[in-house]
Amino acid sequence: MNRNSAAAFVSIAMLAASGPVPARAAEPTAAQRMSEAGPERQSLEKQTGTWDVVASIWPAPGAEPIVSHGIVAERKMIGSILQETMHPGPGSQTPAFTRLDYLDFDRVEGRWKYVSMDTRFPVSIMPAASFGPAEDGRIDVHFTPQGFVGFGPEVEGRFMVSDMAISNPDADHALKEQHVLMADGTGKSWLFVRYEYTRRH
Repeated sequence: MNRNSAAAFVSIAMLAASGPVPARAAEPTAAQRMSEAGPERQSLEKQTGTWDVVASIWPAPGAEPIVSHGIVAERKMIGSILQETMHPGPGSQTPAFTRLDYLDFDRVEGRWKYVSMDTRFPVSIMPAASFGPAEDGRIDVHFTPQGFVGFGPEVEGRFMVSDMAISNPDADHALKEQHVLMADGTGKSWLFVRYEYTRRH
């Protein structure tokens, strides 16, 4: 046996004696990492359950609000997304309606995404998103501009931009406030809708 053959034999023998090399654990993919629950999802999970809601709407700046009581919001998680279904509760004097919304934090983009649908107005699907994460516990999302039908007998179709501020003063209360800016030449925005939530126990 020459020197090279001997060296090769020794190398093979040492590898055999050391046993099999353990397989390296597969590292999670980017999609898997971004799908893991972060603090934002954990905050949404704490908001599931049934809530009583008082809804107020101001049809114009300085107008008296139209206030609706006896509304119920049912919240549940669908994956990482918080789904809310709002409707009048039993015995409520509020006309029947259904309002759906979905709230989620996009970990890839680093911002909140929101969408709402409401059978009370012909507004179709209203998507919105924030510029970044929540600030001081408040989520601010901005809706895609749309043409608002108006409150009168004729279709106004007036260009409208709006936002939604979502906050939780404490574990048993939540608040959503929508401000609007109409293309009416005044340049004035006002509080358009407010939803005040109280958790049921």
